[in-house]
Amino acid sequence: MTNERTRTYEGMFLFPQSATANLQAAADHIKGILDRCGATIISFRKWDDRRLAYEIKGNKRGVYFLAYFAAPTSALAEIERRCNLSEELLRTMVTSAEHIPTEIIEANEGQEDLAAEIKLRSEKSTDSASKTGSKLSRKNNDPQETEVDPVKLTEESTEPQDEVAETSETSEEISSEV
Repeated sequence: MTNERTRTYEGMFLFPQSATANLQAAADHIKGILDRCGATIISFRKWDDRRLAYEIKGNKRGVYFLAYFAAPTSALAEIERRCNLSEELLRTMVTSAEHIPTEIIEANEGQEDLAAEIKLRSEKSTDSASKTGSKLSRKNNDPQETEVDPVKLTEESTEPQDEVAETSETSEEISSEV
């Protein structure tokens, strides 16, 4: 039996901005990769959503996740391999975090904040979907907006011409009076 050394690592995971639509899936993807490789997550959080320095796979903005985890040294290659094979991730960087104090690692715990943001985004999307749905249902229930009456169209097109004729008559009367 070998006595394999477990070290602490810091991982930065970059997703495209489209991941903000489903932050839970992005977080679960990272956690799944780490769990399958035998890593134990110490702290995990959404780090930032920002503009990228250069375009990566057609993306100008990205969402960063920061994870501190403990893993056997032999698992690091498998973690990087799985991250590179992932079609969801744009970039990954894993470094040793042995020099970082435990207090700082624990202070970076943000799973509660991430859960609150996920809940808030789902509420906003539900509210906007219900508003859009109610607008669409009103349009469909209004027969004037869905059906076009050809007689009414011709009447409407002749009305402005009559008004123009009246205005020209009025201007002729004014010019003859002067």
